[in-house]
Amino acid sequence: MLEIQRLRSHKEEVLDGLSKRNINATNTINELLEMDALWRENKTQLENISAELNQLSRKIGDCFKNNQAQEAQQLKNETQELKVQEAALKTHVDELDSKITTILYSLPNVPHVDVIQGRLPEDNQLIESQGELPTFSFTAIPHWDLAKKHQLIDFELGVKVTGAGFPFYRGKGAKLQRALIAFFLDEADKAGYEEFIAPLLVNEASGIGTGQLPDKEGQMYYAPEDELYLIPTAEVPLTNIYRDVLLPNEDFSIKLTGYTPCFRREAGSYGKDVRGLNRLHQFDKVEIVRIEHPKNSEKALNEMVSHVRDLLIKLELPFRILRLCGGDMGHASAMTFDFEVFSAAQEKWLEVSSVSRFDTFQSNRLKLRFKDAQKKSQLCHTLNGSALALPRILAAILENNQTPDGITIPKVLQAYTGFDRIT
Repeated sequence: MLEIQRLRSHKEEVLDGLSKRNINATNTINELLEMDALWRENKTQLENISAELNQLSRKIGDCFKNNQAQEAQQLKNETQELKVQEAALKTHVDELDSKITTILYSLPNVPHVDVIQGRLPEDNQLIESQGELPTFSFTAIPHWDLAKKHQLIDFELGVKVTGAGFPFYRGKGAKLQRALIAFFLDEADKAGYEEFIAPLLVNEASGIGTGQLPDKEGQMYYAPEDELYLIPTAEVPLTNIYRDVLLPNEDFSIKLTGYTPCFRREAGSYGKDVRGLNRLHQFDKVEIVRIEHPKNSEKALNEMVSHVRDLLIKLELPFRILRLCGGDMGHASAMTFDFEVFSAAQEKWLEVSSVSRFDTFQSNRLKLRFKDAQKKSQLCHTLNGSALALPRILAAILENNQTPDGITIPKVLQAYTGFDRIT
């Protein structure tokens, strides 16, 4: 959530930034600032009345002590009138505050200065490309057929038991999935991230804290009887560990990781781009999260990008890194790098990770702060990234490492799987 103080002080800068998302927010922000001015005016009046009531209360007490019953009654009558005004003002202040918050929730984060304006994925900037695209002397088989041939993943059984987008992993497919999770967690541990096993359901406050609510409410599975949401990513429970936390000083750099199943309704998704593992309603992912001092945010983002890059190099997968344009970024992001791996049989690039910095957008919602050197409260910066999401990684491993008589397992995973080939 954008800080109202930032809108007051740097309105034009915010408007210019939001224009990179192809958003003209002039009317919205002007309305917001008018409402904020009215809120502050009414808030001041409310505070003055509260102070006056406190003074009258003390005077009434003095009157009773001095046996001045008539004077005390007159003051009590004044108090009643002021209490009526106070109640009306409080209602008005609360209504204005609620409207301001609702509008602030609707505004996305301001893109970083290095983010370019754009609308479509084609407008994203190619930052890096590594690895040779695989070539075969035979017709490459897509992963959904490889999975069926080698009895690795059963999509039809998932449809029977739950529905489309909920596959069963079986045999060596299940072991390969488990190997990837263990590998990603071990690499995160080596990089200094503390591992958590987090809840898979969160409350509304947690969804609001990281920006999934109300922006992506329709994409989340909801259990209405308990008022809980199934998590779309481990980012939500991990970051919310620090909701309503004031870190005691500015000497901090917090690194968290966790593996979780993730649940996304993906409403409106259909067609060949969602076949097989390309888009699921339930999938596994290892997430990395950082809580940083603002001055360390850029360095932390670069470290996270390097971490994901190294994972893909070790998996021997051809990949590319894109910096997203303003129109292709998520609601809460100030800057995002997408990683894509090449899918040999599908002959296209598949997104496998997004690494993002949110600056103060999440921490303002979370009320996540630290004490600076002057002992003043400041908002932290938050960042997160997939390290990695498994479905498309698994799809690329199966497709890119296929041979006429089986599938070769990347060397880095063989100690985890206990086998080097699927035949």
